[in-house]
Parts: sequence; C-alpha cells; structure tokens
Amino acid sequence: MTELQPINPESAVEMYLNERQSELADKTLENITGHLRAFCEWCESEEIDDLTELTGRRLHDYRIWRQEGIAQTTLSINLSSLRKFLRWCVSIDAAPEGLDEKIILPSRNRETEARDTMLNADDAEEMLNHLRKYQYATRTHALLELMWHVGCRKGTVRAFDLGDFHSRNQTLEAHHRPDTDTPLKNGRRGQRTLALSDYVTEVLSDYTEHHRYDKTDDYGREPLFTTRYGRISLSAVKDAAYTMTRPCVYGSCPHNRDTDDCEAVDDNSASLCPSSVSPHPIRRGSITHHLLNDVPETAVSDRMNVSKDVLDAHYDQRTADEKAEARRKYLDSI
Repeated sequence: MTELQPINPESAVEMYLNERQSELADKTLENITGHLRAFCEWCESEEIDDLTELTGRRLHDYRIWRQEGIAQTTLSINLSSLRKFLRWCVSIDAAPEGLDEKIILPSRNRETEARDTMLNADDAEEMLNHLRKYQYATRTHALLELMWHVGCRKGTVRAFDLGDFHSRNQTLEAHHRPDTDTPLKNGRRGQRTLALSDYVTEVLSDYTEHHRYDKTDDYGREPLFTTRYGRISLSAVKDAAYTMTRPCVYGSCPHNRDTDDCEAVDDNSASLCPSSVSPHPIRRGSITHHLLNDVPETAVSDRMNVSKDVLDAHYDQRTADEKAEARRKYLDSI
C-alpha cells in the first residue's frame, strides 16, 4: 500500500491550481479558485491541516456547511470542483484512495425543477437558429422545431405517425392510440388537429424526405419520428431536449465553465448542465411565448391541450403587468 504524504490544504490547492493554470481559461480558473478557497476556509475552521486526515464523514460535514445560503446548482458546481481536486490529491498520494468518490453531488430532480422553469423565447430562438444552420431537417431539428411551435408534450411527439402529417394542408393530427402503445395524456380529449406554419411544414417535409429512417414500430405503424430500430422513445425525446438546450451548444456558457473541465459537455451527460431543460419547460416556454404574442388563451388552451385552469396555474409564466397589458389591448378595441 502506498504511503500517504502529509500536506496542508492551502499548499495542495496552490499546487493543483498551478498545474491546471495552463489548460484552463482564466474565468474557469478563477471560479475553481473560489470553490477551493471555500474548502480551505472550512478546513481552517475545523483545524484540518493535513489532507490525509480527511474522511467521508468530514466531507459530508463540509457539504452541510457549504450548502447554507446557496442554490442547489451552485452547490453541485462547487462540489464537482472539489471532487476533481481531491482526485488529483489521490493521484499524488496526498489523500486516501477513493476519497474523491465519497463526494456525492446533489441529486437534481429535473422533473421537479421543470414545474418552475421554462425555456425562454430568446434561448429557444438561438437554439433553433443553430439547428436551422447546422442541422437543418435532421430528426433533432424537426423534433425541437415542432415542440416549440405547437407546445406539445413528449408523449404526443412520440405518438405522431407519418400519416398524421399533411404537408398540403399544413396540419398534424394527434391521435389517442393506447392499444398500440401511444396514448395521449388526456386520452381522446387530447385528440386534435394542429395547424403548422409554412416553415415548420417545410422542415417536417424535408425531414421525412431526407432524414427519416423508413421504419415501422412493433405494431406495423409508421412513426413520424423514427430511430434505426423503430418509433422514437420518450427518453430519446428527452435527450434531444437536454442536449440542444445547453447554452454552450449555440452560444457561450453562462456558468463560466471550460469545456475541458465541464461534466455536461458530453451529450450523454447533457442533463448535468445547470441550464439544460427537459421537454416540459420547452412546452411551458412555448405556451408563455404564444400568450405574450397575443394569442388568445382559448386558442392556446385548445392548441396545447391544457385546460384554462391548468394553463393559469402551471403554464402561464407571464408577469401580472404582462397579463394586464394583454387585457388592455383587447379592451381598447371595444
């Protein structure tokens, strides 16, 4: 067994930052320095002057100390920096083997978060502009273009068949087909015909002609959105949302992370990005965007298949002033 070499936290942090300085952007280095400075501050308060003394229990104490007064996402980023630092310490025999693995990052219940978050219109437009330029009419582009345009649920997206799309009429039909594994959330009440814009119709037409896999599902139906194996899965719809809503895909990182040091840079870990969202916040953002652009609530309710009460309680993210201004536009015309 390798003998550990005692070292105090401040010296170890200084060595670590010096080693990483050349490979990290200045802003990333600054952020990591701040994260590790907090750790050194805690070590000093706990009279820990040798990293070889650290245990999983002590790291848990640090987590409790650090989480006070900061957001869950911020805590996750801080602990991620500490875990990488301790992994380096283990590699130079300055900390017990496996110590880094004892840091458990906060679990992020993205579905819970989705109740309070949405993809705003500016971010959606940037994301879609990127897809229009670099991935035009791919499945991912067609999928997200449609989701933003009609504000549909991921289960509805999965349920569409090729025959439900009518390019000449510029419509897309949503059907409740529970016997063949594509139920709609609201059953037959969720069935409706969706009007499509010229552009979205064109994107779907080009997707079906050039990029759609010509596959049937397990019931012999022809899905609109397919994989190499058949109908797209709900998880694949979710993965597409997480992957493309990372701000670094279409712009800069708002969290000042460096791509060489970010755990969310890999598509398989896209959900770890603090800014990426699942399909539901895209739906919420679409609904709010429609309302802000003076689409009547009754029309939004019908199009997005959501009752007026639920729309008001859970989807309409307009401020009180924005709602008042919308009412004024209708009253001024009376």
